[in-house]
Amino acid sequence: MTQLPALILAAGRGERMRPLTDATPKPLLHVQGKPLIEWHLEALARDGVREVVINTAHLEEQFPATLGDGTRWGLRLHYSMEGRDHGGALETAGGMTKALPLLGDAFWVLAGDVFVPGFRFEADAAEAFVQGEDWGQMWLVPNPAHVPQGDFALTAPGRVLRKDAAPAGTPAYTYSTIGLYKPAMVDGIQPGEKAALRPSLERAIDAGKLSGRLYMGPWVDVGTPQRLAELNAATPAR
Repeated sequence: MTQLPALILAAGRGERMRPLTDATPKPLLHVQGKPLIEWHLEALARDGVREVVINTAHLEEQFPATLGDGTRWGLRLHYSMEGRDHGGALETAGGMTKALPLLGDAFWVLAGDVFVPGFRFEADAAEAFVQGEDWGQMWLVPNPAHVPQGDFALTAPGRVLRKDAAPAGTPAYTYSTIGLYKPAMVDGIQPGEKAALRPSLERAIDAGKLSGRLYMGPWVDVGTPQRLAELNAATPAR
């Protein structure tokens, strides 16, 4: 079974991580002995992904200098350089749109600043998504302390809904920043346009084209120096 390519989002400035991100992009900060983004690269390679696009903007020259062409992981790395081409980050939907020529008809997307060592990029999940009609499938996680209200509602059959439009009692969860997507998710966004993902997700919800799964394994949004320090003080992940 052929795996889909993946896009790792790594263009952000990481304001909440300053001063650490003044000299180093957040995905290149070390977690338990190696750059955070390397945990993703190792997981993608383990699960059969071979083509990986990394979108960059802040201190973007450090990514190819640090990661090279991906050979050491058995990957082919491509860089979608938003800083060089557009003067800065295009946000998530804008970054997806710019990278589409490198991604094809369906692809994984994951943020470079989350730590989720146990996640499996399952080829059968990717294949089922390709065969289906949805524009996207997102993995949601139990709400962390910093997002107690959650982002989206998830029904028992696996449909993602707006929280304010979901039936009473439908649980709300937090977006893990991992998902499977098709180009239809970002229809109407022009290459080089700055665009957040949330409006595109809500458009897909309203069209009945967004599914979801709940991930219960370890997951950390490495969004503050404190969370980074806590991860590095914890028992190393395998």
